[in-house]
Amino acid sequence: MNERELFRQVAEYAADFLDTLPDRPVRERASAEELYAALGGPLPAEGMDDRAVLASLAEAADPGLVASQSGRYFGFVVGAALPAAVSADWLTSAWDQNAGGYVLAPSALVVEEVVIGWLAELLGLPSTVSAAFVTSCQMAHVTALAAARQQVLAQVGWDVGRDGLVGAPAISVVVGGQRHITIDRALRLLGIGASSLSVVPADDQGRMVVAELPKLDGSPTIVCAQVGEVNTGACDDLDAIADALEGTGAWLHVDGAFGLWAAASEQLQHLVHGVERADSWATDCHKWLNAPYDSGIAFCAHPDAHRAAMAVTASYLVHQDDPRRRDAVNWTPEFSRRARGFAVYAAIRSLGRSGIAELVERCCAHARLFAERLEASGATILNDVVLNQVLVRFGDGETTREVIRRVQEDGACWLGGTEWEGEHAMRISVSSWRTTEEDVERSVAAILGATAVRA
Repeated sequence: MNERELFRQVAEYAADFLDTLPDRPVRERASAEELYAALGGPLPAEGMDDRAVLASLAEAADPGLVASQSGRYFGFVVGAALPAAVSADWLTSAWDQNAGGYVLAPSALVVEEVVIGWLAELLGLPSTVSAAFVTSCQMAHVTALAAARQQVLAQVGWDVGRDGLVGAPAISVVVGGQRHITIDRALRLLGIGASSLSVVPADDQGRMVVAELPKLDGSPTIVCAQVGEVNTGACDDLDAIADALEGTGAWLHVDGAFGLWAAASEQLQHLVHGVERADSWATDCHKWLNAPYDSGIAFCAHPDAHRAAMAVTASYLVHQDDPRRRDAVNWTPEFSRRARGFAVYAAIRSLGRSGIAELVERCCAHARLFAERLEASGATILNDVVLNQVLVRFGDGETTREVIRRVQEDGACWLGGTEWEGEHAMRISVSSWRTTEEDVERSVAAILGATAVRA
């Protein structure tokens, strides 16, 4: 086997796929039955040549690939991966570094530390934050909220690491009415059930109504705020929430899966004003930084609580006492893990501060263009388009559902649906570095064409 030849062939397959993006339907082109027939079968009894494996995989998988790398993919908040980040991700696979400990992967861990510093500056976080590179915002929430649980219980004399949760003082968790469901699942994984939640009403854009925050009495409390509501893009008033928590000992966690990146833009920073006053933050790099999947980060303003919640010891582990030789196993929920920092490093080096700001601002401008074009053609825009999210309704919810179905079937673009104020709505998320004004106009035409079709 010639590895160099094999890897060159992989690069050709990848480039061939990307070359199809302007013309291929954004949706998949095969049914589940067809994909099982092409990719399945009995367990292979014998191996086959590596080149043949890749050739058959590329051919069989292609009809089931969603062109989320396209500039006309607007379903969910999914960014297309930047070329430099993809290339670094390929190197990450070839290098095959286990980023659990410094002795296993010195360059990987140094890169992570460098990226943490860069992102803290870019996103307006304290320079002393600790961080964990994890799979996604879901696990970033788990990591950050584990640190929160550690600290709020320690403040009342309970060591959750030693004594667990049985018999522990109750933790109250304050959440907004329009929070993302990953918050609830993270809490559930941490042993904090739904009965511990105090739900604060949301306004018509999905923002937490700060005046409705419950009175805090100094008992163990975690407050979960949000920047970038998943339907509207709206951001909670972080300054007002931090003011309300001042002196209470409550921990403020911010779900910034995509909205936290507004801090990178001078035009949009006002939406996340006060972000530095939180205790922890969760975000995704595979959303608005356009790094490849998967790439989430948890940040924590209290490294001692973060480390106490995650650290492990074992006789065979080679621990580093030097803070410049950090063992990531003490900060993440995983022992062995992919060196995700390389792709994030490459994305930041490729764009720089100005490029990241321009990417975020351009996506927001395209979202506004969507809203303007669709509203001018008779659609109802349901949200204030402050970031990259556009909520649209055509008449009633059922009509809108049918329009979405037709658009998805057509394949010129792909967008999804959601429930908003009791009725179905179209949700357009603009997150890709590839999206152009032409992509928006082409997609608007496809959407309006779907409204014109009669069953």
